[in-house]
Amino acid sequence: MMAGQNANILIIGCGIAGIGAAQRLIRHGFNNVRVLEATSRSGGRIKTGSLGSNIVEIGANWIHGPSQENPVFRLACQYQLLDKESMSEENQAVEVGGHPPFIPNWFSSSGRKLDSEMMAPASELFMTLFEKCQEFHDSGEEPLPTVGEYFKREALKVANEEWNEDQTTKKLRLAYLGTLLKVECCVSGTHTMDDVGLGAFGMYKTLPGLDCTFPGGYEGLIKHMMNELPKDTVLYNKPVKCIHWNNTYKQSSQKGRTCPVTVECISGETFDADHVIVTIPLGYLKKHQHTLLQPSMPLRKLHSIQRMGFGTNNKIFLEFEMPFWDEDCEAIYLVWEDESALADIVSDVKMAWVRKLFGFTVLKPAETFGHVLCGWIAGHESEYMETLTELEVLNTITQVIRRFTGNATIAPKKLLRSQWFLDPYTCGSYTYVAKGCSDFDIDNLAEPLPLPGSKDQPLQVMFAGEATHRSFFSTVHGALITGWREADRLLSHYTTPAGLVTSKL
Repeated sequence: MMAGQNANILIIGCGIAGIGAAQRLIRHGFNNVRVLEATSRSGGRIKTGSLGSNIVEIGANWIHGPSQENPVFRLACQYQLLDKESMSEENQAVEVGGHPPFIPNWFSSSGRKLDSEMMAPASELFMTLFEKCQEFHDSGEEPLPTVGEYFKREALKVANEEWNEDQTTKKLRLAYLGTLLKVECCVSGTHTMDDVGLGAFGMYKTLPGLDCTFPGGYEGLIKHMMNELPKDTVLYNKPVKCIHWNNTYKQSSQKGRTCPVTVECISGETFDADHVIVTIPLGYLKKHQHTLLQPSMPLRKLHSIQRMGFGTNNKIFLEFEMPFWDEDCEAIYLVWEDESALADIVSDVKMAWVRKLFGFTVLKPAETFGHVLCGWIAGHESEYMETLTELEVLNTITQVIRRFTGNATIAPKKLLRSQWFLDPYTCGSYTYVAKGCSDFDIDNLAEPLPLPGSKDQPLQVMFAGEATHRSFFSTVHGALITGWREADRLLSHYTTPAGLVTSKL
C-alpha cells in the first residue's frame, strides 16, 4: 500500500486543471481526494451555452494545436467528441503558428467592402512582425519593452519606406493594421499590446494542427471527465475564504490527527487537508492575493502575481436571418478609416467602446449554425461592454454593422455575450506575459509552499492552472497539463524515499 493513499487532498476549483488532478490522483490509489468548487457547475472557463437552437462556446473555443502532443486533443479523440476532419492526420500536420488562416471579408467605416489585393500587404507585414516578436525570447534581446511599441515602430517604418501607393491606400492599410492589433489583444487577452512584454512574448509555444472545435460543445469533454470521478468527489457552491497553512488554524482534527492545512469557506465551513492544490484563475488570485492564504504568500510569489498579466476577452454572438458576408468567409474585419495611428485602445471607453470590436468570426458550418457571427472584444472596452444591457449592446453593434456594410436594414435576431470580467471567481479571461515579466514569474507562481529548504511538511499548498504553465499559459491544454503535474508531484512525494523528494516544475 502506498504511503499517501490516506492523505487528505483538497483541490480548489473544478476547472479542467482541478478535474485532471483529481482523476490522476484517484487512479493512482489516493482515497481522500475532494474538489471544492465555488459555483454550481464544473468546467471553469470551459462553458458551453446556446443561442436559440445553436450550441455556442461562452468560454474556451478551440483546441489549439490539435495533434498528438496535445492532451486535450487526445482525450477528445478518446471520447469521440470530434469530427473526422479534425482527427485526420492532414489536420494534425498543419502548422499555423497560433494564427489560423481564416478566409476574410473586410468592411470599412465608409460602408464599402475592401478587396484582398489592397489588404494583403498589411496582412503579410503583420504576420512577419509578429513572428519576429516571438524570436526575442530565445535570442535574449529586447529592443523595446513591449510588443505594441516594437510592432508600431517597425510597421510605420515599412509603411513609409515601401508602401508607395496613394495616401488613401496607405491609410487604409495602416487602419487595418490597427484592427489586427485589436485581434492580437483578443488572442493575448490583454487591454493593449503595449502591456505585453516583448522579451517574454515568445515564451508561448504553439503545437501543430489546425485549431478545431467540438461539434457538441466543449463541455462534452468536461462531462466525460467528470463521469470518471467517483460520485461526490466535487462539492459545489463552496467558495473559499482562506487557506490556513503551516498549522496556523488551531482546531482539533476530528480524526485524531492534525493536518497542516485548513481550508475555510465563506460559509464558515472548514476542511482539513495534508495537501491543497489551488487551481483558481490568476484574475481571482490578483484580487485576493493578500487574504487567500494565511500566512500570506512569500513576497516573490506575490510579486510574480502582481507582474503577470490577466486580461479580458469577451464574445458577442449574433444570429441573422440572412448573411451579409460571402459564403466562404470565415472572419470579418472592421476597418475604421480614421484610425491610421495604429491604436489598439479607444480614447473614450463609454462613447466609443465598440471600436475595440475588431470584427467577427463566422460559425461554421451554416447547416448546423444557421447565420451566426461571433464578435470579439478585449480590454477595458470589453469590461465596460459587460456593464451594458443586452439591448444596448445589440443596438450599438447593429448600428456599426449597418454603417460598415452600407445596408440600413440589417438587424440581428438574437444576441448572447460573455461577461468574464464580472464573473466573481474569474475576474477576466486568461493570462498573458506583461511588460517586465519573465519565465521566473510563472515558475514562482507554480512553486509549492512551503518553499524549498523549509523544515515544515512539504507540498502543503500547490498551484495549478493555465497561468502556471511556462509555454502553454492561456490554453486549456496548459491548464490540464498543470493539473497532472501537481498530481504527479504528490505521487512522486509518496513514492520517492524520504530525503530524495524533488521539486518538479
